[in-house]
Amino acid sequence: MTAPQPNNPLHGLTLEQILVRLVERLGWATLGRRVSIRCFNHEPSIASSLKFLRRTPWARAQVEALYLDTLPQSGEADAGGRIRVPRGKIDP
Repeated sequence: MTAPQPNNPLHGLTLEQILVRLVERLGWATLGRRVSIRCFNHEPSIASSLKFLRRTPWARAQVEALYLDTLPQSGEADAGGRIRVPRGKIDP
């Protein structure tokens, strides 16, 4: 059994979930500019991108880093305009 990872925002997310969220937030064109790999720039699809990312550790690392960069920081508004407050920072 794996140990809990409360400070790891990637814990519990699949590569497919990460990629889908990035495409929803940024779109293929921006994703292709931020991470310059062919599967994002030429006839992009989730399936071909997953196949490449699973076989290419450096590209996967760049995509995961980009995902972390696009997460709203604590105290910033999310897409719905709600303010995110980190757990443990809420006064009872």
